Amino acid sequence: MIPIDAYTCLKALHVACALLFVGGVVASSLVLATGREARARVAPVQRRWDRLITVPAMLGVWAFGISLATSGGWFTYGWLQAKLVLVVLLSAVHGLQSGQIRRLTAAADVKPLRAAALVIPSVIVIAVLAVLKP
Repeated sequence: MIPIDAYTCLKALHVACALLFVGGVVASSLVLATGREARARVAPVQRRWDRLITVPAMLGVWAFGISLATSGGWFTYGWLQAKLVLVVLLSAVHGLQSGQIRRLTAAADVKPLRAAALVIPSVIVIAVLAVLKP
């Protein structure tokens, strides 16, 4: 049997948090892309999901990711720097989406942020950079 080391555990936790975080960002994108009436009905549920799942997952992505990068000494590598730019971008998109959903739950009318076209390609590039480490 292969022993599980700390690096493998950190990586597994990082990937699990990343899946939950990206799922939450995509779900928010879908909620914000729906019609006004549907948004108003779904926004409270999405806000609760965001608070309980997406935000802690985002914090986990950052904490476990920084731990992995530190243990690997990767901060000077171009692939990690590119990945960090994209993760900062996704975190910013999440912040904007959270604000819009919060305003929706307060019955405010918001112009939806169309972020899905940015989120999906960013996630694909992040995954490729993380796996290949070019």
